[in-house]
Amino acid sequence: MLPYRHRYIPMTAQDEAEMLQAIGVASIDELFHDIPASVRFNGQLPVSEPLDEYALWSHMRELAARNCDTTRLISFLGAGIYDHHIPAVIGHVLSRSEFYTAYTPYQPEISQGELQAIFEFQSYICELTQMAVANASMYDGATALAEAGLLACGTTKRKRLAVSRGIHPEARHILATTAQALGIELIEIGLAAGVGTTDLEQLSDVVDDTVAAVLIQSPNFLGCIEALASIEPLAHHCGALLVVSANPLSLGVLEPPGCLGADIVVGDAQPLGLHQSFGGPTCGFFAVAEPLMRRMPGRIVGQTVDRDGKRGFVLTLQAREQHIRREKATSNICSNQALLALGAAVYLSIMGRTGLQATAALNVRKARYAASAIAARPGFKLPLSAPAFNEFVVQLPEGLTCTAVNDQLMGDGILGGYSLEADYPELPGCMLIAVTEKRTQSEIDRLAARLEEYAV
Repeated sequence: MLPYRHRYIPMTAQDEAEMLQAIGVASIDELFHDIPASVRFNGQLPVSEPLDEYALWSHMRELAARNCDTTRLISFLGAGIYDHHIPAVIGHVLSRSEFYTAYTPYQPEISQGELQAIFEFQSYICELTQMAVANASMYDGATALAEAGLLACGTTKRKRLAVSRGIHPEARHILATTAQALGIELIEIGLAAGVGTTDLEQLSDVVDDTVAAVLIQSPNFLGCIEALASIEPLAHHCGALLVVSANPLSLGVLEPPGCLGADIVVGDAQPLGLHQSFGGPTCGFFAVAEPLMRRMPGRIVGQTVDRDGKRGFVLTLQAREQHIRREKATSNICSNQALLALGAAVYLSIMGRTGLQATAALNVRKARYAASAIAARPGFKLPLSAPAFNEFVVQLPEGLTCTAVNDQLMGDGILGGYSLEADYPELPGCMLIAVTEKRTQSEIDRLAARLEEYAV
């Protein structure tokens, strides 16, 4: 018989008695004697009765079976979280206890493995984006974008941001919440009708010497690739910064934002070998040009040598409020996604330059094939003309709704696209469809055929 009552609570009755004796009380209840009886809860909590281990496993399996995941459904849903191939080695590395249980590496002498993992992640992000410096990761891409807006305002001493409507709606909401608290004005720049990319005329009219930065996502939320080379001079001619939110996988085929004049590049590393996890957690990245390095949120891990000339890793820059005076801090974020950043670094290391390019190219080609296959069906249209990466917008035939179509697709074992009407009323009856390297020709043809059937 086990010496304690609960296998996951490693404290015996004797342990409890000894602790109570050490602090001079007779019972657990005595610890709460300062709380008036009138405010104590004396009833039964609305929870189930205790379950034994086998009953608990059965209950959890039953709950898990209610979820519809991409191991059982063919997924054409993207909108920020994508069903990409995840090499098995990533799970193996992440599950190692020295990484899985590691926390903030305050003591570099005992945290060399964790520090090196973060350093490698930073190095990969710099190479991918062609920026000078990257930090030790962020919570996710959306909060990284908000932090980029704050950095731009702090650097330029301006209080206005020009924000493309092509940025992910959720990221725009987070940016708006952050901006409101600090008195920052957001100016929304619309999308060119029938094109899907940021309206450059409107952007040109808005950007002046009161604007701190132009915020662009490319490929944008609608999958369209923005003309960053044309946007860069519109931002810089009046001293504003150019902030680009990028899909890191797309940089396998697209020119890096750093080569196109971006001052800050952010994004979400989820496409780099990270599970969808029903929406998170994910891992954000944040890279800047060298003049902005000391204003970056979070931390930077650096490489150095010890007194014997042996390579080592340290926390080079920590501009967080818990390390320096609050008024001097660049951000109040207090942690990062080191474990998931490691997963992204492992993905990039095993894919290499050639693998990343090949995977990105597959995304482009398969999405293009799917768009053509669907548009060939009667009544279906592609309302946007801009080149796309792995997502595209489809306009459904009149009388079909995204909700009804997705319900029918689910019954056929297909996870359909994202309905755009709520976020983009100017695109009624339109669905955002994502096609990754995992989708086969037969799966794409099956989707197109089912859509045609529903339209009849």
